[in-house]
Amino acid sequence: MLMNETIFNIHDLVLMMTAIQCACFVILILVTNPRTNNSNYFLAAFLLTHVFIPMHELVLWGADFKMIALDHYPRLFMWMGFGYYLDAALLYFYIKSLVYQDFQLRWRDSLHLIPLAVFALFLTFTFYNHSLAERIILIDDDIYMYSPGYLSMDLLCKLARISYCAACLLLIRQYRNRLKITHSNIERVDIRWLISLVIGFLVIAIMEAGLAFAKILHLFVPFHPHWFEVIGLTGYYVVFVLVLALVFTSIRYFSGFIAIAQREAHRQIPEENLFNRHFIDNIDTTMRAHKPYLQPDLTLDMLAETLEIPARDLSLIFSRHFDSNFYEFVNRYRIEEAKRMLADPKHKGKTITHIYLDAGFNSKSVFNTLFKKYLGQTPSEYRLAQLRHA
Repeated sequence: MLMNETIFNIHDLVLMMTAIQCACFVILILVTNPRTNNSNYFLAAFLLTHVFIPMHELVLWGADFKMIALDHYPRLFMWMGFGYYLDAALLYFYIKSLVYQDFQLRWRDSLHLIPLAVFALFLTFTFYNHSLAERIILIDDDIYMYSPGYLSMDLLCKLARISYCAACLLLIRQYRNRLKITHSNIERVDIRWLISLVIGFLVIAIMEAGLAFAKILHLFVPFHPHWFEVIGLTGYYVVFVLVLALVFTSIRYFSGFIAIAQREAHRQIPEENLFNRHFIDNIDTTMRAHKPYLQPDLTLDMLAETLEIPARDLSLIFSRHFDSNFYEFVNRYRIEEAKRMLADPKHKGKTITHIYLDAGFNSKSVFNTLFKKYLGQTPSEYRLAQLRHA
């Protein structure tokens, strides 16, 4: 091979860069990751699949590299596509291990390997049952990649990836709702980066599913395949950026992430504790007299310790008697405190920011949203109306 031969174009180079950066990140994670941090092992496994996926695309569709691979490394073809059958599941497990502190793999989780097993069997009976010379012809003439069987498998794979991304978003939503049961301030747990990244991978999965469907449609309805190339190339660049973003945002935000228990210990709480008037009044009296809600980072465990009530019992009382979770319960008291200060002429010189901070909030957007929800007015409108009548 001469040094002046062109092997890669810019698109192939992006695929190579994606594979190389993922390989480097995998090594970095494995070398620096604490043994107790299981979530990063799932991240490393996810990135490892994205070492093989771009290489699979490169040998399959790279104009010059494909021919070189056929001449010198014909056994590279097809098997590296296994990454497509694992990456979305690994992303799901990464997020699950990130949000749940007690997450552990179980035997039933091996069911997620079924798509990979089906893919392996499919290749065995439709590709590897041919001789090497026959396989080279199937690849060289694009016969195998555009066969109905392979295109159908590809579409099913891409649809499965969409379902995993949707499951990731549902998991994040459940985590946020569960966080409200134990924390009065969930704003410091910034999960927007995680949502954005999952949505990014979801968009890619939808594009690739659309591409797979278009290829099947092309078998029956001839049309110019220009969009095949556009969608495919766009996906290469977006994945390159998303992988970079995933790694660096994980490093930046991981330390501030609050993991919660996936499974709670079930214990029967006496019914008399749930609806005992004295018991309920004691909670309200403590909240008004000692104002623990003024602590911005008040948690269920902290309040339970103050009230000398088991945290799970207290959570059930909020749910069954007060018809709210801990987050809503505490923030109602904070809204009442803010109302009092906004209506008091002595606090007229205080800005809205000072007032919501003094009331226990640490997010202006959350304060404004809850205030408008409970009172139907913005804090400024409420203050103006109250001081006008003072």
